[in-house]
Amino acid sequence: MRRRERLFAIAEYLRGRRLGVTAETLAERFGVTIRTIYRDLDSLRDAELPVRADRGRGGGYALDRAYTLPPVNFTPREAALLVTLGRWAQESRLLPFAETLEGALDKVRGALSVSAQRELMTLMEGIQFIGVPAHAAAPAVRRAVEQAWFERLPVRIRYQGADRTVTTRIVRISSVVMERSQTMLNCDDLDKGERRQFRMDRILEAAPLSSIMT
Repeated sequence: MRRRERLFAIAEYLRGRRLGVTAETLAERFGVTIRTIYRDLDSLRDAELPVRADRGRGGGYALDRAYTLPPVNFTPREAALLVTLGRWAQESRLLPFAETLEGALDKVRGALSVSAQRELMTLMEGIQFIGVPAHAAAPAVRRAVEQAWFERLPVRIRYQGADRTVTTRIVRISSVVMERSQTMLNCDDLDKGERRQFRMDRILEAAPLSSIMT
């Protein structure tokens, strides 16, 4: 990678990570020495990019928090690949965040010119993903899980167990695990005070609750 390209790549790397990144991490990422990274960071500062250095645990190099980032510019190849991977995530039926992903993909498509959309997206159709999981959750359940996850809200679910018994639980989602054929929600059961795991495709209904609940 030429130095000019590397400087641009370092700037993009830092802008995508507002938390500190060590010089060692940057050197490993871009295949250069730590001394070279220090020179590159000085050059970015000379170009008036507000690179700061934070000391202590969790510190490192980052862009100043007050710095307003310009719009992200994708190359045609980057945009086409992101749309292709996003399409696979939607088709996999595992991802709870389908509507948010669809909106994001529309914006990425908008970064492509008409000719690039026609040419590259047609080319990307030649990439196939085999083995789409069969266990799908209802769209309304996916929307509720998405809202509860991003807004850190408890959620009331009607859940059908392996024995087909239906119970109502109030849970708080702690993590989302997407396995090969199904999505598992690791939750704190607020009624029973214990950690439970639920298959998302077995949730019959879901409704986020007020954030005042604990």
